[in-house]
Amino acid sequence: MRQQKKTAETGKRKRYEMDMTQGALLPEILLFSGPLILTGVLQLLYNAADIVVVGRFAGATSLAAVGSTGSLINLIINIFMGLSVGASVMVARYYGAGDAKAVQDVVHTSIMVALISGFVVGAFGFLMAKPILRLMDSPEDVIDLAALYVKIYFLGMPFNLLYNFGAGILRAIGDTKRPLYYLTISGAVNVVFNLIFVIAFHMDVAGVAIATVISQAISMILVLLCLMRSQTAIHLNLRKLRIRKDALVGITKVGLPAGLQGSLFSISNVLIQSSINSFQSTAMAGNAAASNLEGFVYTAMNSIYQADLTFASQNFGAKKYDRVKKTLWNCLGTVVVIGLALGLGFLLFDRALLSVYNADPEVIDFGVLRMHIILPTYFLCGMMDVMVGQMRGVGYSVMPMIVSLTGACLFRIVWIMTIFALPAYHTLQVLYLSYPVSWALTFLIHMGTYLFIARKKLRNPSAELQGGSRS
Repeated sequence: MRQQKKTAETGKRKRYEMDMTQGALLPEILLFSGPLILTGVLQLLYNAADIVVVGRFAGATSLAAVGSTGSLINLIINIFMGLSVGASVMVARYYGAGDAKAVQDVVHTSIMVALISGFVVGAFGFLMAKPILRLMDSPEDVIDLAALYVKIYFLGMPFNLLYNFGAGILRAIGDTKRPLYYLTISGAVNVVFNLIFVIAFHMDVAGVAIATVISQAISMILVLLCLMRSQTAIHLNLRKLRIRKDALVGITKVGLPAGLQGSLFSISNVLIQSSINSFQSTAMAGNAAASNLEGFVYTAMNSIYQADLTFASQNFGAKKYDRVKKTLWNCLGTVVVIGLALGLGFLLFDRALLSVYNADPEVIDFGVLRMHIILPTYFLCGMMDVMVGQMRGVGYSVMPMIVSLTGACLFRIVWIMTIFALPAYHTLQVLYLSYPVSWALTFLIHMGTYLFIARKKLRNPSAELQGGSRS
């Protein structure tokens, strides 16, 4: 009986875990990425539910208020989300190396970091919401609603970060299925509460924000219970929650540059959002709807970034450097196919898709303008992100941060302050063009940097396992 139970538990573990150091790469990458794509789509669907419900039942002003907060939220939380990337990389690397003790240290340290960070960033976001929105030139008819949404959203930040750190740990061992199941449940709850709070109780943006927090709490509980019940190296024991110095150093070396990159990237996006805000609320609403649609393409491409990051980390930990290199080329090809297929596919139904968010023809026109510039070139963003994942997977996190901030973030800021500032070019078309130009530029620099690194680091089978960035 005991042997049967043990065999069943082993079978269950194998069903969810993935050994990325063996077998054909492309099928495994697709098998890993499929649930990730569905998970990302579900997250976007319940985020889209916020925008659709307020756009349809509360009006364009509420749509603009909710849609304009994304860049601000990302600005504040990205540095902590970067630490979750660091935790995922370290778990994958030690898992690939077969070091269960190191995996345990990273798991308990990362959950503790998530808990502390959640309260810190939640308090900061709640207190600074309206002052930062004023700096972004949010219109007077939008700012109060936007500030209310942001404040309620940040009250749920501990739930948000704990879920993302926990899901990152599961992804590190190849488990992308259970996070999908948990998002399915929490996403359904979010949609139901959106409809109840906004349509039945007329709570406007406060209703969709409260529904989001409730759904985040549910997904957090599910992922933590999963880790606590796990019989593998990622088992979470609440009594062992504390910060281990070595684990924190490894997480920070990879995660802090990733988080800084994300936050500084968000500064350029905040500047772009501020520039959009200088037009009118209908332009903001159209931009919000188009951005949300683009998110579905991005999340599919981002799953390939996650695959590259995890496959490269596990194989680097196992010192299988040929598989590390092959991972990159497989992921680059896959992300181009996904980006072009989805981007061009969405363009075929641009107005029909935008009308789901808001029926105002002017709002739809502004959304179409953005989509026709961004979507045909969006695959460049995917290629850029895959290069970042590859370098982080082999232990370099500072270098891709510097390249990304220079090639994309700084470039966009210069674009806004020079070309876009000229009266003849002060248009939304010129503003949106800064995206594809910066993606192409950054990808080319990343590729050159990686080829130089690969010649040094991925040709020596006896290289020491590194705990973090060496750049």
